[in-house]
Amino acid sequence: MSPEPIVLISAIEHFAYCPRQCALIHCDGVWSDNAHTVKGRRAHRRVDSGQHRHERGRHVLRAIPLWSERLGLSGRADAVEVEHGTVRPIEYKSGVRHGATADLQLCAQALCLEEMLQVEIPYGFVWYGGTRRRVRVDFTPALRAEVQDIIFQIRQQMQTGVLPGAPNDKRCKECQLLQHCLPKLTSAPNRVNHYLANVVFGCDT
Repeated sequence: MSPEPIVLISAIEHFAYCPRQCALIHCDGVWSDNAHTVKGRRAHRRVDSGQHRHERGRHVLRAIPLWSERLGLSGRADAVEVEHGTVRPIEYKSGVRHGATADLQLCAQALCLEEMLQVEIPYGFVWYGGTRRRVRVDFTPALRAEVQDIIFQIRQQMQTGVLPGAPNDKRCKECQLLQHCLPKLTSAPNRVNHYLANVVFGCDT
């Protein structure tokens, strides 16, 4: 029996945003940059440097590798704050808050740290560059359960290789995989006719 595939922590945010996007990235290996991903990568330069610091009485550790044997998770934390024996993961986002996708990713980091360090982590923070504020995220039982359910669903995607349907909604316009996903085509009731009309003959049905 082959071992179950390891789920990357980054896949959790992708799945929460769109299961099809998650499958394209983490099952098919598809990636393409857009303005949002380039901006995010530039904003992470300091975090990705791996330079640890001592700030205001707390240690700030950057680019920390994470894993969980129990959940089959792997990834890293942008930063981990350690102060008087307490541990808090910190996630950095270049823009503004959009739903709970970052909360789920942060909670997954906390689950890894709890297993690695044998400590309890009740909350962490997401720093949003767009507002220059950090938001506290409490790791409630409901949030922890949602994270574990998403991990299960991502692993199912990886094992079955089934590509979910495209949502074809407002999320698609902001997605870096728009040209790979083709939501208007793949969500059409009659895909063959739609393909012929729009791609081959250049008209609209």
